[in-house]
Amino acid sequence: MHSASLQEITAPEGICYGCGASNPDGLHIHSRWHDDGVHVVAEHLPQSKYSGWPDLVYGGLIAMLVDCHSNWTAMAYHYRAAQREPGSLPRIDCVTGNLGIKFIKPTPMGVTLTLRARVEGEVARKTRVICEVYAGEVLTAVGDSVFVRVDTGQLAAAAHGRTD
Repeated sequence: MHSASLQEITAPEGICYGCGASNPDGLHIHSRWHDDGVHVVAEHLPQSKYSGWPDLVYGGLIAMLVDCHSNWTAMAYHYRAAQREPGSLPRIDCVTGNLGIKFIKPTPMGVTLTLRARVEGEVARKTRVICEVYAGEVLTAVGDSVFVRVDTGQLAAAAHGRTD
């Protein structure tokens, strides 16, 4: 049975290319808590248009998957830490502060990728997330990134030079 993803519950209007539920051209990553209560998991089968070298997944796609999935892991963690359900208001949002990817092995096309992420540490608004990428049973990449809890309305206003 399909359970709703964190993205569908928390941001059904989301437009992010990687994880936005409402982006008609996006990848629609679906992140969910694993039964172990520690990891957040997602699966993705890359289309051939995301090839880097023949029969290999483009590294930029892997970075985007790690970025989006890790960000949702950080947000899910903050909801849990606040003893709130995802989707409850006010909404908790994070943005990428630092994205680190270590490519361990080539990632083959035609294999479902599993992303398995966990929070490794938190200091105030910053959360460190480790995200492993598996092609089948083979670990091909590891993300080690930091996400910052923000008010996205204020962030967008500042980016556009507005001082509402």
